[in-house]
Amino acid sequence: MSSVPQYLTGDKQGIKAFLDKFDVFLFDCDGVLWSGDHVFPGTVETLSLLRSRHKQIVFVTNNSTKSRADYKKKLDSLGIPASVEEIFGSSYSAAVYISRILQPPPHKRKVFVLGESGIEAELDSEGIPHLGGSDPAYRRDITPADYQAIAARDASMVDPEVGTVLVGLDHHVNYLKLALAYHYITGPNQATFLATNTDSTLPSAGALFPGAGSISAPLIMMLGGPGREPLSLGKPSQAMMDAIEGKFRFDRKRACMVGDRMNTDITFGIEGGLGGTLAVLTGVASRRDVVEGEVRPMAFVDRLSDLLAGEVE
Repeated sequence: MSSVPQYLTGDKQGIKAFLDKFDVFLFDCDGVLWSGDHVFPGTVETLSLLRSRHKQIVFVTNNSTKSRADYKKKLDSLGIPASVEEIFGSSYSAAVYISRILQPPPHKRKVFVLGESGIEAELDSEGIPHLGGSDPAYRRDITPADYQAIAARDASMVDPEVGTVLVGLDHHVNYLKLALAYHYITGPNQATFLATNTDSTLPSAGALFPGAGSISAPLIMMLGGPGREPLSLGKPSQAMMDAIEGKFRFDRKRACMVGDRMNTDITFGIEGGLGGTLAVLTGVASRRDVVEGEVRPMAFVDRLSDLLAGEVE
């Protein structure tokens, strides 16, 4: 069992000492910097403090609905200064994995997507052909003719060049998409089953909604249950950590992961061998989760802006 994390809120000297330990801060976004379209008070000032102390900032998000360019627009709209190069999302992580690691052969290059335009934009950035996703043709009820065509693997319904199924958060998930994804994974090409992330829930507007993991869950059940999960390219997958380190070239022992979920953000930092992990209580995890849970951060604060107490006078 992990030791009790240090409670930093109100501890000015403790905050200063904590910040001095790290050169790089990896930030989860939803639940840490904002919730929905509401930026938490003090977020901008806290990030400015870290930048003034020459800390490198990386925004690491499991939200697959937005590309890095989309996320830049989101940050801009909330008044949070950032560059596209500081953003590392699960859709980008998945696209890089497919193009540079998986490297499917020419006859299996296409990706069937359960997800939104953010995934498609990142696949496009890596030159990966795809179908499904936000295409309106897939946003409909399944028909008796569809059952027949899918079962017969009719090329008008089942593309023979699909070699990967990539699942993220899909606001338009339906029976047709799930049926096609299943038949791609179990078909002749044995399509590789990937997920941008497997978050069970999505925090928004002060409540929880279905996350990307809830979209892949029906496929896991169809494939036989536990042991048939997709390879996840988002937190806490260390494939994502390796990609981040490869891009930003930092010393893991001088890096800290900041997040609101113990099983994704904090686990990501711990398993990645980072020097520190910091939890905030403005998202999913409760104080009890942080202090008594199986996975515990090095330290925690009530809200990110509590770090402002560590400002050098």
